[in-house]
Amino acid sequence: MKIIGHGRYLNEGELRDLGLRTGRNVMVHEMAILVDVDRIELGSDVRIDAFTIITGDVKIGSHVHMAAYACIFGAGGVEVGDFCGISQRVAIYSVTDDYSGAALTGPTIPKEYLNIISGPVRLGRHSVIGSGSVVLPNVTVGEGSAVGALSLVNQSLDEWGVYVGCPARRVKDRKRDLLEMEKQLLARE
Repeated sequence: MKIIGHGRYLNEGELRDLGLRTGRNVMVHEMAILVDVDRIELGSDVRIDAFTIITGDVKIGSHVHMAAYACIFGAGGVEVGDFCGISQRVAIYSVTDDYSGAALTGPTIPKEYLNIISGPVRLGRHSVIGSGSVVLPNVTVGEGSAVGALSLVNQSLDEWGVYVGCPARRVKDRKRDLLEMEKQLLARE
């Protein structure tokens, strides 16, 4: 396979030189944007693809993939559990402006004119966020839950469900077969 343009993941030494705290077998594409790396922590067996953005207080567990163009804005704190998947163009916000009209919005406005909504976001183990979805502050996506593409997660989601829509709603239970596969994988490591 021939890759045109930039197609390289940073090596372990380059990640260490950046000051990024990581486990083993971490792949961060050279075209990813990580802001304030001293506030970001990555577990083992993590892959972060090109054109992703991670900023703020972000802790990513092990066996996690963050696909191209996904963003985590972690000023209010974001924790991504082990075995999570964050698909293309997902946006996770732990801080946002109040869009109700009760305050001004935007980064050029002095703080006294803003009403910032801030709160941690947590993705439980084995959760998956589908392409183009948005996760807002003060949300926990329960362990094992899957969020379908183009969904809006504006409230916490229970464990082991499949959620879709705007706002996301539970449509069915998610199978737990993967838990046995996790045991097998971890026994090999």
